Amino acid sequence: MNTAVGLFAAVCTTVSYFPQLKKCWETGSAGDLSLKMFLILALGVATWIVYGFLQQDIVIIIANAVSLCLLLGILYFKLREHRKA
Repeated sequence: MNTAVGLFAAVCTTVSYFPQLKKCWETGSAGDLSLKMFLILALGVATWIVYGFLQQDIVIIIANAVSLCLLLGILYFKLREHRKA
């Protein structure tokens, strides 16, 4: 049961990044997003991946690895826009 709850939480958290990434992709803009917030969030997610390895918990590892990939996509748009400014 604990694994099912963890898996559900991981899916919800990971999927939450899709709408923002989709909007960035469609508009080519991430201007209204906070760069600092996404950098701190990416650091936190990367730390969760390390924790997952320490705990040998595949759910934590995979969910956060996917989240980090999505966050890096959003950061790509933000940094690209930041350089243009």
